Amino acid sequence: MHIRQIVVAALIVLLTIESGVAANRPNIIVVLCDDLGWGDLENYGHPHIKTPHLVRMAKEGIRFTNFYSAAPVCSPSRVGLLTGRMPNRAGVYDWIPSANPNQPPRRSRALVEMRKQEFTISRMLQNAGYATCMSGKWHCNAMFNSDQQSQPDDHGFDHWFATQNNASPSHENPVNFVRNGKPVGVIEGYSCEIVADEFINWLKRHQEKNPKQPFFGYVAYHEPHEPVASPTKLVKKYEQAGARNHDEAQYFANVENLDAATGKLIKAVDDLGLSDNTLIIFTSDNGPETLKRYRNAGRSYGSPGKLRGMKLHTHEAGYRVAGIMRWPQRIKAGQTSDAVVCSLDLLPTFAGLAGASVPKKLLLDGVDFLPAINGGAVKRERPLMWVYYHAFTEDKKYLPSIAMRDGRMKYRAMIKGMRGVDQVDASNIAEVTKGELGKFEIYDIVADPTEQIALPDNDFRRQNELWQQYTEALKTFHVWPAIKR
Repeated sequence: MHIRQIVVAALIVLLTIESGVAANRPNIIVVLCDDLGWGDLENYGHPHIKTPHLVRMAKEGIRFTNFYSAAPVCSPSRVGLLTGRMPNRAGVYDWIPSANPNQPPRRSRALVEMRKQEFTISRMLQNAGYATCMSGKWHCNAMFNSDQQSQPDDHGFDHWFATQNNASPSHENPVNFVRNGKPVGVIEGYSCEIVADEFINWLKRHQEKNPKQPFFGYVAYHEPHEPVASPTKLVKKYEQAGARNHDEAQYFANVENLDAATGKLIKAVDDLGLSDNTLIIFTSDNGPETLKRYRNAGRSYGSPGKLRGMKLHTHEAGYRVAGIMRWPQRIKAGQTSDAVVCSLDLLPTFAGLAGASVPKKLLLDGVDFLPAINGGAVKRERPLMWVYYHAFTEDKKYLPSIAMRDGRMKYRAMIKGMRGVDQVDASNIAEVTKGELGKFEIYDIVADPTEQIALPDNDFRRQNELWQQYTEALKTFHVWPAIKR
């Protein structure tokens, strides 16, 4: 055989292999809720709320009991999910208030954004040939829909339909959605329905134009974040069954409504004949509302289940959340797993599934979670860690806190010598770096998931391990410039 013939034969083999890989690359959909508590779903133990579509999704796939978000509050959690990195490395430490791009910033938080240079799931998959769509809550910048900061399309979304933070004035008939840079105006309906419909309509158009191209969907509901608004029929249902007052009925109905929107999304995937090779992941950005901001003041209606804490806490319920996956081609139906999986793990896992490239020098905090879908464990070089400088404590103070999950052990500590801060910039970085470990707690989180029985705190080896992990991570945190007030 001549050299030219050998080269041609080799190219044919290579193209055949590549086309086979391309044909088997899964479609991927991530459904993210806002402030959904670990105990808010029927199949996570809620005594009243009915979520039949998510119950069915778990029966057709896998339900994780140790699934974690990247942070106990919204903006950093979303940035962590999209980048596969501790959000502090991107300079996102707390929720991001909206800033006016037409006025000089008065606080450094107005500068906060997921910067364009951050490597994201959507950019990675777009580079790998995926069609990409984002629908729902963005909350990764202060200056939404402004050329002064990066927007969803700067991070690899071909199509985006979003709000900066909440649906306004509530989930019902929102007025603040933007589609590909153009404000939409008033939309009738409830936010989760609207968000799911936008993705479904995009998906149908995509399948008509290019059915062989794999796709990635990021569907980010506003529910059940306050202010809550739900369909009247569902509210009346819970007023008559389980809810103690009208506002609690609104909340219960809100969760059932997002379940219905998810069911509609799953049905659309099935009707288009895409179910076998589509990985759908359902989860939440953090635990349930903490600050009792519902209309009936004095209560929070979201449930942490048996876990300790709520949103903003560094106890388990702050960031242990629902995690349900369905992928008929790869995930055996009817599984419940206690494997430790985190939203940080999505990017490296998707990279492997899509044959996508990740920058060699990129420091990732997530790992491939695929062994967990087959009953295996997830192997980590470094334990999962959360660093939150504005944690809400059980004595109602805002203090800096760190927590780490290492196997069956959970470590938690406050940082002495510094006040609670919502942002790290040049004005407070010295204070941040001088902090010391205090109020160290150790729990066997497998034997004691409620964190009620702290083990003796004189284990200096574990204290040193937590502090070493923290100080090493601190070196990589992005620090924003200070703004003189």
